[in-house]
This record gives sequence, C-alpha cells and structure tokens, in this order.
Amino acid sequence: MGGRGRRGLTAEINVTPLVDVMLVLLIIFMVTAPMMTQGIDINLPKTTAEALRQQEDPLVVIVSADGEIAIGNGIPVSYATLLSELEKLPAGKKEEPIYLQADTDVPYGKVMKIMAQIKRAGFVKLGMVTKPEDESAGGEGK
Repeated sequence: MGGRGRRGLTAEINVTPLVDVMLVLLIIFMVTAPMMTQGIDINLPKTTAEALRQQEDPLVVIVSADGEIAIGNGIPVSYATLLSELEKLPAGKKEEPIYLQADTDVPYGKVMKIMAQIKRAGFVKLGMVTKPEDESAGGEGK
C-alpha cells in the first residue's frame, strides 16, 4: 500500500496576480479615457449655401495672400492702423454687418487677430466671405 495515500501532482494556475493586473489596467483605462476625448465637437459650415442678398454695399475687410489688409473699396491699411480706421466709422455703420474676406493662404492666427480687431472696434455682426465650391471639380472626400 505504499503510495496509495499520496496524491499526484496537480498543476493549477494561480489567478490572483492575473486579476490584480487586470484591475490595475482597468483603473488606468478608466482614468485616461476621459482625457483622450477632450475637445469641442463642431460641424464646420459648408460653402455651398446661396449668397445672402444685401440692400447696399457692405463694408468688407480684405486680407491678401501677402498679408496686406484693405478696407472697403481697397483702401490699404496696416494691421497697426486697422483698429483706428474702423473706429473712425460712424456708430450706425457699426450696427451693420462687416465681412472679412481672407485669402486661403493667410495663416489662421492672423485671421483671428484681424477678427479680434474688428470686434474691438465695436462691430457686432462679423461674417466671413467664402467662395462656393465648384460642383464639377468635386469636393474633398469624393
């Protein structure tokens, strides 16, 4: 009877460390997931809309690809004098819409600075002038 009382070797996996690692990973993902989804969800406007009708010629600020700024009929101004030139306009004109027409190659930061100057001058309604998409050429993603 020598040997019947002895049990054979059993191979068991100790799952406690595995569960510990899985719980730590779960906590890490729960903490980092909200940080990865920060941001603002926006839908950018399409330029396929029809142009709005104007009663009179609106005031337009034009920014060329070279960075030159012009007001109205092409009166050149510098960035430093833009605010003072816009402030000279009558108060009634500041209640009307003003449009910013910037070239595609103008850096975004410069466009934002010019928009801030327009707002600082007291204009309430600021619009952006865009060119309609050419339907025959096909847009992005087609």
